[in-house]
Amino acid sequence: MTLDQRRPAAALPRGPLAGFAAGSLGMGVWVTVPGLLLLYFLTDVLAVAPWLAGLTLLVPKIADVLLHPWIGHRCDVEQARRGHRRRLLLAGCALPLAFAALFAVPGELAGARAAAWVALFFVAGNLLFAAYQVPYLATPADLRIGYHERTRLMAFRMVVLTLGILISGLLAPLLAGGDTATRAGYLRMAALLAVGMLAAMVVGVAGIGRLRRTAAAPAPPHRAGGWATLAASLRDRQFRWLVGAYLAMSTTTHLVLAGVPYYAEYELGRPKLTTVLVAAFVAPALLVTPAWLAVARRVGKQSALLPGQVAFAVGALVLAVGRPAGLPVLVGAVAVLGVAFAGMQLLPFSMLPDVIRAADTDRAGTYTGVWTATEATGAALGPYAYALCLAAGGFVASAAGQAVTQSAGALTAIRYGFGLLPAALMVIAVLLQRRYTLDQAARADADG
Repeated sequence: MTLDQRRPAAALPRGPLAGFAAGSLGMGVWVTVPGLLLLYFLTDVLAVAPWLAGLTLLVPKIADVLLHPWIGHRCDVEQARRGHRRRLLLAGCALPLAFAALFAVPGELAGARAAAWVALFFVAGNLLFAAYQVPYLATPADLRIGYHERTRLMAFRMVVLTLGILISGLLAPLLAGGDTATRAGYLRMAALLAVGMLAAMVVGVAGIGRLRRTAAAPAPPHRAGGWATLAASLRDRQFRWLVGAYLAMSTTTHLVLAGVPYYAEYELGRPKLTTVLVAAFVAPALLVTPAWLAVARRVGKQSALLPGQVAFAVGALVLAVGRPAGLPVLVGAVAVLGVAFAGMQLLPFSMLPDVIRAADTDRAGTYTGVWTATEATGAALGPYAYALCLAAGGFVASAAGQAVTQSAGALTAIRYGFGLLPAALMVIAVLLQRRYTLDQAARADADG
């Protein structure tokens, strides 16, 4: 069976595409705000020691390694029994409640007790996020579309996801209070963003329904599921290498995101530059996503991804230089990272349904569950790795409004953790990604 036997004669209409993509606006808030502010919230507002703050973000994500594949299995069961995955999507729409609770730490809690509160609601939020994201990302594999159209579908998602990341990344630090962030400010920020999350996620559910009515693919014969299917997905060589490469990429980008507030405050000496750096990292994706789409159509997804990974590593090395490089150069380096980040979001996510179609499986949810578990693991490992850098350098945690002078070792750790470590991780991603060999065959089948 060829990879794209179910290829449609016409492209997907833009209306359903836009509706589907809207769901990513809400997910972008969850992906961005905890990754950007939660580590800083713990160490510089709740007075949680860096090593404990890192564990607070890491341990809940360990549960995701089991939760996401399990959600993927349930997602496939829903698809087989009901012909859709809507019930899980609707359950996931409770995510905004967990997001708001994450930052609603009672005033009497600090240190370890505050960390326990955050960890509890982080677990709840991750579970609800999985309930939405897994069936959401299984949608391209459920549709009667080919190699290039899957990239186009994910490009729509990428643009809207970027808007969610950009808007929440810019607004969250400002709503939290900027240079004088407080617990009340963080709660206000979370409540306001939660309202927008809910609206976007509901629109996304409706958009998926329209896409399925437009181009739902006939499902392959139903097979036995459960952990046997999970093991089969992990035996898929192409999937395994793609997942490994994406784990390194996800870890790298989330490390950079977690380091932005520290780099802005302690290396550049201006906390308000957090919004500037976030904008420089995210905004380029709005401009370059169509370019990544065009390059992928011309040379293939994997060939397009490689220069993006190399550019990310080079930009990270510039950031390791720090203040002597000059603010314009540093902001430019972050923008280079942003251009590469756009490709690293679009291309691997559009390669995933290629792998699922090549496997000719009715277990798209299981594959997607493993993928989202990988993304969640990277989202935890990145901040944890940066927290370990801070702890190794002797970084001192503080409560909101408390002034602390950091040592020279801590300042060096902030800079190198933001630059050298991401560059090294991206090299690992390149080495893993080059072992993935499906893309050439998938592209040849699409063009043939």
